[in-house]
Amino acid sequence: MLGLKIISMKATAVAPSNIAFIKYWGKKDEILRLPLNGSLSVNLSNQFTTTTVEFSPNYKDNSFLLNGKELEDNQRIFKHIDYIKKRSNVTEKAKIVSINNFPTASGLASSASGYAALTLAAVNALGLTLSEKELSVFARIGSGSACRSIPDGFVEWIEGDVNNPSSSYAISLFPENHWNISIITLLVEADKKEISSTSGHRLALENPFLRTRLEQINNKIKQAKEYIKAKDFMSFGKLIESEAIEMHAIALTSSPPILYWNGATISLMKTIWHFRKKGINAYFTIDAGPHLHVIVQKKDEQILINELNKVAEVKKLILNYPAKGARIKDNHLF
Repeated sequence: MLGLKIISMKATAVAPSNIAFIKYWGKKDEILRLPLNGSLSVNLSNQFTTTTVEFSPNYKDNSFLLNGKELEDNQRIFKHIDYIKKRSNVTEKAKIVSINNFPTASGLASSASGYAALTLAAVNALGLTLSEKELSVFARIGSGSACRSIPDGFVEWIEGDVNNPSSSYAISLFPENHWNISIITLLVEADKKEISSTSGHRLALENPFLRTRLEQINNKIKQAKEYIKAKDFMSFGKLIESEAIEMHAIALTSSPPILYWNGATISLMKTIWHFRKKGINAYFTIDAGPHLHVIVQKKDEQILINELNKVAEVKKLILNYPAKGARIKDNHLF
């Protein structure tokens, strides 16, 4: 599907958010969004962005609506559209309408799903024929983790070489039906985060503990891939939970320190540890925000949900399963 050429000047795409099991923190090229290390993730079935892009001579300027509102700063979006247009002969301006079905800019990878959907919709509206690899590279230019929302299921983002930017892209390791696990997003009460992931990546470069992390990261990726392949849930859970804490330790020891957690985050971390002592085999991971993603085997899903529904800190629960990557939709938003 991804390689098909579509002549229409209007297209709509839907792309999932993703949660990284082995995370990247720090960039070796901020403009090209090249990571200091590779990463592993899974696409989420019930956290996604839908985006319609249309190019028309009727539009005097680019426009962008997110969840029915204009953003204060749309230039990053428009810059990405112009970057994609360089592969075509189209000069028309674009109208972009996008909807997230989950909170934006709160540490839930809305930029990943957003730029993946934007990239696929724009490419198809322009009638370009791109491979999945090329789409992943284009999405990465918009937002690094967006490249992971292009392929299906369990995904690896290959670090790549700064001298060859197209060598940094994402591939599907296993399809979405490889492993019956559930990924439960626990939304806590939180404002829009004060320190962006971009700032966090930048500050990490000066962190004295970053080198030790990078020396170990490739072995972590190798281990995680083996655990996913073998469906070794306990080993996998222990690894991804310690990995999440380690990434946040780098953020906490940056100068100035970055604390993405709040009181509810810490309370829920302790709650998951308590559940394990009670025999509920669940593990958490946390991206650059206060919300938890709890990983559990499908067979234990309902038991965990019943317990989580009793926890005051959980303001909303989103049940996800491993999902396909970005896809074209027939129904437009306008």
